[in-house]
Amino acid sequence: MDGTGKQTSWMGQAMPRREDPALLRGQGRFVEDIAPKGCVFVEFLRSTVPSGTITALDAADARDCEGVLAVYTADDLGELGQSAVNALIPGAPMRPFDVLARGAVTHVGQPIAAVVATSRDAARDAVEVIWLEIEDTEAETATTPVAQWRGGPADTPAMTIASRVDHARVAPFAMEPRACLAEPVGDGLRVWMATQTPFRGRDDLARILGMDRAAVQVIAPDVGGAFGGKASIYPEDAMVAFAARDLNLPVKWTASRSDEFMAATQGRGAQSQGSLGIDADGRITSLTARMTYDLGSWTPYSAYAPARNAGRILPGPYAIPSVTVDVAAGLSNTAPMNIYRGAGRPEAAMLIERLMDKAAHKAGIDPLDMRRRNLRDGRVPGPSVAGEWIDTGDYAALLDALEIRAGYATRRADQAQRRRAGEVVGLGLSLYIEPCGQGWETARVSLSPQGRFIAYTGSSAQGQGRQTACAQIVADVLGVSPDCVDVGSGDTADLDNGIGALASRSTAIGGSAMRLAAITLRAQIATALGVNDLETDARGACVNGSHLSWDQIAARLPEAARTADETYTAAHEAWASGAAMAQVAIDRETGRVTVEDLIWIDDAGTVVNPLLVQGQLWGGLAQGLGCVLSERLAYDGDGQLLTGSLMDYAVPRANDMPRAVALHKLPTPSAANPLGAKGVGEAGCIAVPPAVLNALQDAILPFTDTDLPLPSTSETLWRAINSVQEAT
Repeated sequence: MDGTGKQTSWMGQAMPRREDPALLRGQGRFVEDIAPKGCVFVEFLRSTVPSGTITALDAADARDCEGVLAVYTADDLGELGQSAVNALIPGAPMRPFDVLARGAVTHVGQPIAAVVATSRDAARDAVEVIWLEIEDTEAETATTPVAQWRGGPADTPAMTIASRVDHARVAPFAMEPRACLAEPVGDGLRVWMATQTPFRGRDDLARILGMDRAAVQVIAPDVGGAFGGKASIYPEDAMVAFAARDLNLPVKWTASRSDEFMAATQGRGAQSQGSLGIDADGRITSLTARMTYDLGSWTPYSAYAPARNAGRILPGPYAIPSVTVDVAAGLSNTAPMNIYRGAGRPEAAMLIERLMDKAAHKAGIDPLDMRRRNLRDGRVPGPSVAGEWIDTGDYAALLDALEIRAGYATRRADQAQRRRAGEVVGLGLSLYIEPCGQGWETARVSLSPQGRFIAYTGSSAQGQGRQTACAQIVADVLGVSPDCVDVGSGDTADLDNGIGALASRSTAIGGSAMRLAAITLRAQIATALGVNDLETDARGACVNGSHLSWDQIAARLPEAARTADETYTAAHEAWASGAAMAQVAIDRETGRVTVEDLIWIDDAGTVVNPLLVQGQLWGGLAQGLGCVLSERLAYDGDGQLLTGSLMDYAVPRANDMPRAVALHKLPTPSAANPLGAKGVGEAGCIAVPPAVLNALQDAILPFTDTDLPLPSTSETLWRAINSVQEAT
């Protein structure tokens, strides 16, 4: 209650993250911090070639090394079950992983043998003496059509404009690398994993090892970032679990940074090309697009999420009457590709936003006006031209707000003046929509005998502030303070099932499940106490004229009334949206980019906690900037990784961030869930890259209209600016 006797609403309150104090004091508990008695360590012999047949593999000397307890090759594992792959695109090719390579290798870094020893150093030393010979074979390169989206009549446009965007492969690059610790518990296993999806990890391990899933407990403790790179189980996780059962000892593995670059899943890597048909009034009459995805050497659970998302998002927020989108995919002898923050949404947004800018230039229309005259009305949810259900979003209001907040007309005038003075400056816009998770999630809310509320979510956490947001949702429903609510996540022992944290779904779907469980618990308590409703506060509730503390209430309740389990299934998918403008300057002499300003209007629907939203927007912004300006995983012609360390792979630094950033919100509640929430965790990787790339293209337009590659490095930009001078 507040001072007037009215119940305080905790929704929308900017509460500091309750998770932070322990982490800031160095009291976090990550997989590497967990050390059961007798714990031993595993290290892997990895392939040094991308494609080949194993002609010799002799581990005898390794088995004789000091401290070595076991050496495993594929022959020692017997027949194992397969890792799961989500058939998001029916009929598309799938290749589950081998725990250890069986007779052949398919990418550099693939595990071939595993050494378990009493120390990491002993295991690494033993790996070095395993004799391995591989005969090179021809690499896989073919792609095949896997999906198509069509809508509207055929079109014969008055004029067309085309664009192509090649997305560089990028590394998820979480601060905490992958890690796994498995320990035998009776006839089962307790497995600690740095994962976004503990329930999926439990099910995969049980299937691969032939165990009942009830015998496998997976716990995700503190997880130091993920970004899609910890969304699926890996061969190393399965090997750790197998060795723990086989040796009846706790077994741990923590990836090195080199392991992460070589063998962790990678993101993006798509090639996209498209064309717009335009009439004489600047109206878009058709969109034709083709997206090609390299899947890498094996297919993780969510391998097809990026391709599916990119295909179904187009034509984005625009009213284009005729749409054809083709998606192709194929396996290759490189590290596996999977979801990475945005998962197909950035590819779709980048293509349509580049096409919009090029169409505006060709038609002689300002890019902002070009977008305005081609908007679909998103204020009422409904199907897109290709049949995808799209949530609410006021795209015209987003552009209006962006124009005002940015002072757009003044900036264009300033740009013209600076160009006359010899500066290379550009302005770029982006307007985007993004789907934010489908399906279901679980939650449990209980009243403990001590009078505290205990909430468990089937979602998990890796830095988003999940405990804080869930506590606010539960407190808002129950009319108590968030301080009265303890929140747990990431342990498969707490709930029967769950999905996890990915696809910007945890608040919209997981939060809705939590709200539903809290509503059910409140009703159960009221019914058990014989009242129609509860008048509650942080200390307790009024019952028949008497105020009872929560522990007193718990003592009066039958056990069944003290706990509520709920599963919430979303009837539709929430879709977020937003608009951004970037202003860049390029140094003529060096090609160095300065992002001078970024103005961003985001619609994340109903916001539980603005501080959490701001943190997600800033984090996504940094990663989105990296994709445009610096990050690229590269292989040479022989399939060898050229960017295997931070000496070669350029993550953004503090001085790469924009000089000024203005974040604004223009929320429209989602029609897809009872919270009205939409996703926000991936928005920065969707909004920022097209705005910055369009600004770079605008900056170099006086010199060339060539499509820039990704990333657009200083060298690339210098060459673009100086190409005309070199040619003459």
